[in-house]
Amino acid sequence: MDKKESFKEFAKQHPELIEHVKNNNMTWQKFYEIYDIYGEDENVWEKYIRKDNNNVFTADELRTKIKSIDMNSIQDHIKTAQKALSIVSELTGSKVSSKEITNNLPKVPRPINKFFED
Repeated sequence: MDKKESFKEFAKQHPELIEHVKNNNMTWQKFYEIYDIYGEDENVWEKYIRKDNNNVFTADELRTKIKSIDMNSIQDHIKTAQKALSIVSELTGSKVSSKEITNNLPKVPRPINKFFED
């Protein structure tokens, strides 16, 4: 594999480089020149490539994280959210029925020229 192909593989393994190019901090040409001179030396690439793998879990780590979730706490939060939603729906859902509207209308039409009940 030639240098160009190995750089492409290196760039595929480190998608963080794309962000630097998109933000116009670096160009692919400059990245290739660094790669051509230094190779995959970690000291050179550390300012461009994030080393924090906090978002990556192994299967065992994921399993322990899931086991540590308190399901009772989650259920309590869901119940609280349901109560809040029911209160909001009661407050916003209190619509006046059409029967109530018709019952409040005057039974006998008033004359047009009468503005007050005199």
